Amino acid sequence: MPPPAAGAVLLLADLHLPPGPSSLRERFIAFLRGPAADAQSVYILGDLFEYWIGDDVGLEVYAAECAALLDCTRSGTRIGFMHGNRDFLVGERFAAATGVALLGEPRHLHFGGVATLLSHGDRYCEDDVAYQRWRRFARNRVAQAGFVALPRRLRERIAGGLRHRSADAQRGKPEQITDVSTAAIERELERHGCTRMIHGHTHRPAEHALAGGRERIVLADWRPRRCEYLRLTGADWERRLVGGPAAK
Repeated sequence: MPPPAAGAVLLLADLHLPPGPSSLRERFIAFLRGPAADAQSVYILGDLFEYWIGDDVGLEVYAAECAALLDCTRSGTRIGFMHGNRDFLVGERFAAATGVALLGEPRHLHFGGVATLLSHGDRYCEDDVAYQRWRRFARNRVAQAGFVALPRRLRERIAGGLRHRSADAQRGKPEQITDVSTAAIERELERHGCTRMIHGHTHRPAEHALAGGRERIVLADWRPRRCEYLRLTGADWERRLVGGPAAK
């Protein structure tokens, strides 16, 4: 996916669209037909789906969303997708069916002259040692190939069990462990020569001032009554709601 052209750039993450009927799914399609259709570029920074157990299943379960994504990219909006911790199995069949570009992480771009890094964010939760161990295993190509070769029902059962165990584990961890490491973010910005990081994952939307005049912007997770995205125009940005005014 080439660098964004002049015009509005939209970023969002952590929609966690469920496999069944949901207002979240309806809002996402409304987003693609509304704000996204009028934007130059859209960046989805992971966890678009609650889980994705392979392109063979996901393209069927989320057929309406995939069709809306294809309509949006065909209309001229460039859409990039970055893997999250729930949908790291999104693959080339999805990209071909939707016209969406699969992005590496972190992604170094310039928005309005501001050198910016994009990330899902989970890689910077360095204090959560158990999670980082799981992340390395889940991103292993051999492990992924073995999983998607399993029967669909078995994959669904495994994914459901992992979600429940993850939720239980998160409840038992101190908040600072499940958040990103400020030191890790600052190291990454320094390494890439960037002054701004935009990420999701933590479900803690906020703006953080960092050393050296740098900043970290955390995207909001989607909820039935609040579906938020970030809109960049040049060097300026604001939080907006799908079907509503600017977020506060």
